[in-house]
Amino acid sequence: MIALLSGKIMSKSPTETCVLVQGVGYAISIPLSTYERIGQVGEQVTLHTYLHVREDVLQLYGFSGTEEREMFKLLLSVSGIGPRMALAVLSGTSVDSLRRHVTGGDIAALTSVPGIGKKLAERLVVELREKVGRMTASDRNGPKEGLPVDGIRTEATLALTSLGYSRQSAEKAIQQALTGLEPNKITLEELIKGALRTTGR
Repeated sequence: MIALLSGKIMSKSPTETCVLVQGVGYAISIPLSTYERIGQVGEQVTLHTYLHVREDVLQLYGFSGTEEREMFKLLLSVSGIGPRMALAVLSGTSVDSLRRHVTGGDIAALTSVPGIGKKLAERLVVELREKVGRMTASDRNGPKEGLPVDGIRTEATLALTSLGYSRQSAEKAIQQALTGLEPNKITLEELIKGALRTTGR
């Protein structure tokens, strides 16, 4: 199991980064929260990783902290949740919020998280309440400074299409999410979370 990688960021997008470690480039899928916390291309980064093994593929997932990784693993243990959905859930809410909703049995709050319907919310509470309750509070690192608006829209579209949305649906959701937001204060994380909420999954 590859548990930790430390190296230079060769490329990054809201859903994936490539990290060069001793001459080997690792393609690593990441949630939006990790994208906001890691540095820029050319900088050094350390990611806590999880290697997902299937018959036809080995996929590496990376997280800025151990608690994100542990929550990802817990989500995978729930029937009906695969890696893509687990990343979408972690991109749509914080570990602290998700833990609070699960331990409190707050079905309404859970269903407001993109990708979680009522039945899945109920399964999360039943299957994870005790496990999640043992997790400690997540770190308080804030997001990095945002990109220019055009760049944010492009990155947000890429993130949504990587999560399985069509380009048309992604662009529509992003446009809806932009309504009412101040252009000079938009962050990538805020825009993607808003777009995910408008999809109504």
